[in-house]
Parts: sequence; C-alpha cells; structure tokens
Amino acid sequence: MSGPKNPRIWNLIGIVIVLAGVVLFLPPYPQDPGYHGFADNRFFASVPRFGDVVSNIVFVAIGALGLWTLTGTRGRAIFECRLDAVPYLFFYSGVALVGLGSAYYHWEPTSERLFWDRLPMTIAFTSLTAAFVADRVHRTIGVTTVFPILAAIGIGSVLYWRWSESVGAGDLRFYGLIQFGPVVFLPALNRLFPDRFYTDGRFLLAMILVYGLAISLEKVDHQVFELTQGLISGHTLKHLFAGAACLGPLAMLQNTRKTTNA
Repeated sequence: MSGPKNPRIWNLIGIVIVLAGVVLFLPPYPQDPGYHGFADNRFFASVPRFGDVVSNIVFVAIGALGLWTLTGTRGRAIFECRLDAVPYLFFYSGVALVGLGSAYYHWEPTSERLFWDRLPMTIAFTSLTAAFVADRVHRTIGVTTVFPILAAIGIGSVLYWRWSESVGAGDLRFYGLIQFGPVVFLPALNRLFPDRFYTDGRFLLAMILVYGLAISLEKVDHQVFELTQGLISGHTLKHLFAGAACLGPLAMLQNTRKTTNA
C-alpha cells in the first residue's frame, strides 16, 4: 500500500478537482418531471407497477448474500484484516437498502419518494470507491477518512437535491457526480496504483459495463416494453442488470481468496 505522501496521490486529487470543477461549471440540472412516467403500470397481486416494484428483490437478495458471505466463515478467510471488510459491508448494506427504497419509490413514483431510492445508492457508490482507495493507496486512510468523507458528500448531494426541489430549483449535478464520477476516478486510480490485494481492474470493468447497460435500458424503458409486447420494461431490466453489477465486488473478493489460497 502506498503512503499518504506518494506523489501519485496529487494526480488523484487533480482528477477529483477537475470532476468537481466540471460539475460546478455546468448549469443546474433539474429532475425531469417525466421521469416518473414508467412504461409498465400494470397492477398485479395488489401491487401497483408490479414489474418495477418486485424486481427490486434482486437488490435485497444480493445485498443479503453479500452480507451473509462477508460476515461468515468465507468472509473471514478473504480478509487479511477486518478493517478491510468495512467498505464492502457498507456496500452490500447499501445495495439491500436500495432494493427497499426503490420498491417504496416505484409503488407510488414521486420526487419525494425518489429520495429514498437515491439515498442508499450514494452509500453503495461511495463505499465501493473507498474500498479501492483503501486497497490500492492506504488501508487506514481509505477506510477511516476517505470513506466517511465520501459518504458524507454522497448523502449531502441527495439532501441538496431534495432541498433544491423543495424551493423549485431542482439540481442533480452533485448526485450525478457521486453516481458517475467513479467511472472516471476508479480506472484512473487502478492505473496510477497498480499494486493491489483485493481489487481487480477486470472485475471493475465488468461492473462498469453491466451498470452502463442498466442505465441504457432505463433510457429506453417504453421502447423495450413495446418491443417485448408488454412482457417486460426497460426499467425492470435496468433493476436486473444493475443488481447483476452488484455481484461484481463479491466475485472479485472470492477470486482474491482463491488466488491467495492457490
């Protein structure tokens, strides 16, 4: 692990400053009122918008699987130090809570309820970023300093968006930075700090590609619903693929265990 005085850290800091600067210079980005108009509005088994609501069980199941694995015997065999497990435990806690928050939102889609969908997402995004920082830069600083700071910024971005909506000037810029900033930051981190124990760039690339596919499916929600003749919507598929992306860290850690035991 690299010490906190490693000059490559300034490159990382520079990337963060550039990303933040780009966001600050962009105009405020309000929530699209049409976002809540999902394609699949079917009512089934007393559940409104059944597909979008029930598909969130994927997040709950994967979050529970991650927590069960990491806190059990297999998890103890993976980590050299229990401190290393902390970001991953928060990640899978966030994933499980995303399932609950998203189901709550899709039951009756409003901007007020969307807050509870996005809030746990920031925990997942920031904890995974901190896990890579802790593994490749500095264990203690990554977990005890970087993670709390990132989590606070992430939660603050959603609180800011909620407040901006309440005063009629909705602004998603900072939430967007938390959601999409890691797509730029983490590959750069991996290149600048190639030495690692738990994290693997191949799994990161797979996660980014699958999550990107999920976001793309969200954009064609209605088209997918029409193409499948009402069988499934793009947003429901988004949940399934985003959930699949969340398996990435667990698979990555399992691969670490196999490698170290070989």
